[in-house]
Amino acid sequence: MEGLKKLFLPITSTINYIQNHFKAMLFLLLLFLLFYPSGKDSIETTNLQHIKLYGPIMDVTQTLEQLNKAYDSDNIKGVLFEVSSPGGAVSPSIELMYALKRLKEKKPVVVYASGTMASGSYYASIYADKIIANPGSMVGSIGVIMQGTNLSEIMKKVGISTQTVSAGKYKQLGTSSREWLPFEKDELNKVIQGTYKMFVSDVAKARKLDVKDAPKFANAHIFTASQAKDIGLVDELGVMYDAKKELVKMSEVKTPIWSKEDKFDKFIKKLTQSTSLLLNSYFSTSLQAKL
Repeated sequence: MEGLKKLFLPITSTINYIQNHFKAMLFLLLLFLLFYPSGKDSIETTNLQHIKLYGPIMDVTQTLEQLNKAYDSDNIKGVLFEVSSPGGAVSPSIELMYALKRLKEKKPVVVYASGTMASGSYYASIYADKIIANPGSMVGSIGVIMQGTNLSEIMKKVGISTQTVSAGKYKQLGTSSREWLPFEKDELNKVIQGTYKMFVSDVAKARKLDVKDAPKFANAHIFTASQAKDIGLVDELGVMYDAKKELVKMSEVKTPIWSKEDKFDKFIKKLTQSTSLLLNSYFSTSLQAKL
């Protein structure tokens, strides 16, 4: 009997281990199935990168990291940059524009406007090798805006007043405690006009348009995809299938293997974007130009 116990000891030990640690093993299995890349793509090397720009442009750190990784990777032969964004802050939009410009110098870049590609998101996209717009998308809004609130009336009703000590004539630009003075509006307008001039100039240069025609293609006009094509802001109309097909052709890959965004990273990105937008909407007090 003792000999039989020793003979089956490995089997009984294994069964006991499974019984005692079943929940932990099940949890690890679920994590494995959830996050481990599945299918053929997990074995073969990705050669085409799909990067998305969704929602208002504020913090573009993650998108820039993706673009820079695609630039550095010898395996990635081309990038599809999908855009569905109404625009946003000036500086992040320009950061994206220069990142795409650098990337284009090394490998083909196709921008696909899947929804709205307006203002800052259009600015970010101008240096792509080709811009393809969904027929139902809206393109343009090449303009700049700076807004602020005048809370003086409600402050009077509530019984709140401000106390300020400042040095410099223009230090209270954008204050919300009173109506802006004429010289303050002139100073802000100087910034807006300078930014707008830069925006128009960069679009004209990248898209090979005449700056003199700015009233036609800029001036914050909003175009349908077809109208945008006629005026030179996009190259073709098409859907995602067409954009991917075009990039495959331009990158000359024989067997396209597209990147797949990690599920956990995707969740965190959406959570970060939503939180950032919420905080910006409720707590932002800084005056800034927006595209």
